[in-house]
Amino acid sequence: MNDQPSRFKRWLQELRDWFAPLWQKFKRLLKKGWHRFQITRWIIVVCLTLFLLVSGYLTFIAKTSHVSNLKATLETPTMIYDRHNKSAGSLYSQKGTYVSLNKISKNIPNAVLSTEDRDFYHEHGFSVKGIARAALLYAKNKVLGRNYISGGGSTLTQQLVKNAYLTQQQTFTRKAKEIFISIEVENIYSKNDILTMYLNNAYFGNGVWGVQDASKRYFDKDASDLTVPEAAVLAGMLTSPSGYDPVAHPTASKQRRNVVLQLMVENGKLTQSQANRYKKTALTVSNGYKQTNTYKYPYFFDAVISEAISKYGLTESEIMNKGYKIYTTLDQTQQTIMQNIYKNDNNFPSNASDGTEVQSASIAVNPNNGGVLAVVGGRGAHVFRGFNRATQMKRQPGSSLKPIAVYAPALENGYYYDSILQDKKQSYGTNDYTPKNYDDTYSGKVTMYKALAESLNAPTVWLLNKIGVTKGYESVKKFGLPVTKKDKNLALGLGGLSSGVSPQQMAGAYTAFANNGKKTTPHYITKIVDASGKVIVNNTNVKRKQIISKKVAKEMTSMMLGVFNYGTGKTAKPSGYSVAGKTGSTESDVVNGQNSERDKWIIGYTPDIVVATWEGYDSTNESHTLAETTYTNTNTLFKDELTQMLPNTKQTSFDTKDAATLAGNKSSSSSNIWDNLENNTSEFGDKVAQGAQSIKQKASELWSNAKSIIGQ
Repeated sequence: MNDQPSRFKRWLQELRDWFAPLWQKFKRLLKKGWHRFQITRWIIVVCLTLFLLVSGYLTFIAKTSHVSNLKATLETPTMIYDRHNKSAGSLYSQKGTYVSLNKISKNIPNAVLSTEDRDFYHEHGFSVKGIARAALLYAKNKVLGRNYISGGGSTLTQQLVKNAYLTQQQTFTRKAKEIFISIEVENIYSKNDILTMYLNNAYFGNGVWGVQDASKRYFDKDASDLTVPEAAVLAGMLTSPSGYDPVAHPTASKQRRNVVLQLMVENGKLTQSQANRYKKTALTVSNGYKQTNTYKYPYFFDAVISEAISKYGLTESEIMNKGYKIYTTLDQTQQTIMQNIYKNDNNFPSNASDGTEVQSASIAVNPNNGGVLAVVGGRGAHVFRGFNRATQMKRQPGSSLKPIAVYAPALENGYYYDSILQDKKQSYGTNDYTPKNYDDTYSGKVTMYKALAESLNAPTVWLLNKIGVTKGYESVKKFGLPVTKKDKNLALGLGGLSSGVSPQQMAGAYTAFANNGKKTTPHYITKIVDASGKVIVNNTNVKRKQIISKKVAKEMTSMMLGVFNYGTGKTAKPSGYSVAGKTGSTESDVVNGQNSERDKWIIGYTPDIVVATWEGYDSTNESHTLAETTYTNTNTLFKDELTQMLPNTKQTSFDTKDAATLAGNKSSSSSNIWDNLENNTSEFGDKVAQGAQSIKQKASELWSNAKSIIGQ
């Protein structure tokens, strides 16, 4: 038993003896190779190269952060301008009332610098001690498996940079960027400028930014009038605005205030006796802050932000806080009209039995350039960048798709506005698809313009079947509406789409009818200028695409005038105006034995404006459907919109008449031609008869004379 340990020791010794010469040989080779290949120098070169690359990258980040614009972006909010370049409102999420340093009580910077950065005036944007402390904490967290910095000596300039340019994520990369950008800020701005920007950009809880609004919010004073204890309260909130909120946590706030007062003593800004006296003062809060609502047109502004993000690559934070000037297509008069109409509940059906509102959305577009003039994305309380039914909704368009999917391609393929269509109940295909007219009555034959104006389903599907579903499908694509191969069937003629459309998409499609066959794409932004005055987006040259001929567009307008003159949109026609367009609806299929609808649409246009309106419930079930009342409520809403909006347009007249009128004139003209032909023929016959009679008389005279001569 005792032999085992000694045997193991002998084996271990033999292994050491065998390995020792190899190790010595390896060390000699390593030493020789190290000197031969100058490994030390290569390590130094690699380290320096990495350092230079990282430094170069961070310097590039700093130089391209547009630090020279920082003051301008903090001083001014992002402004929205309408189509006439007039101010329409502003956007800001991290800005308060900007004031200069001479309008800020000296007690505030004294308290802030004593708490946040005593060496502010003696450093160049960063603190070596702070960086060392941050590096140690980072290394500690790495060892513990935590990939963040848990604290670490940011200077006041670094805090400004973090709030203005970077995220709040605590990582080494963010910290490195913060330092380099801070150095760049120090190179461009004076210390007083940096202090002013920081005080105006700091967050003080309760949605309040900057010392001026914070002074109003907590003490009902201007920043210039704050006392030492009040300044200490605000300075104390910077580390934890919610934790040291004097409204919600007065005890914690007072304790933190007293800590700040003692720090001011340590920094030489107060004597101990002064601090002791201030510590005994009561903490009194008084709210005099009134936030001005500059987000005047919420759904339009939401759409502007979304377009800037999706189309031009900006972030929401940049849009809200960078002091841009955003020029738009907004018409403030039309937008106000639309918003006021939507505030009036009398324009809509009654709520469901459980109180759910019937929802709706409308959009008005300039067909000549695609500029959105007004938009409302729903009823009820607005949620910032919430669901906008006018732009984001996907619902079936119903019969409002008929002009696009059936009648326009029919005109392009040899049909005329007064062509005769079959109006019979008929089944198609192996699945016996059987479209029905609204009242399930059929006349056998009907003119094309009447079938469209009265939204007859049977002749519409018959016509699509005649021209071919493919032509209808390609037409819908041409008009810019989303279709898939699953939509390539006869149901397309009645608005059956797999994905659905939004009012904005439908309004965009109808611009082609209003604009002589040229389609324009709805948009909101025409130009964006940054705080330095540089144009970063220019969308003033709008593209127009000719998708149908001017002749087809004119004939379509003549047919769609009938929709509002005597068809399904008759009750929506504004008095004294000619409007063309189309109505549409979709069946709910959820209420057995009762007629009910899921969606109601109405789209109308003049040469100056296209308005698309949708109405329905967000979620359709047995308790939430629209009563089938021949568009009464939707038409009432639409009529109110156009009655108020059309007087503010150029009121350009259509260059065509209602197809029914044209057809009547054509019939009258044909009748006149036939009558004239009959009269002229009769007149010609009379003249021939008269001529023959004259010849007969002349011949008789000649014969009488001849006889008399012979007789003589």
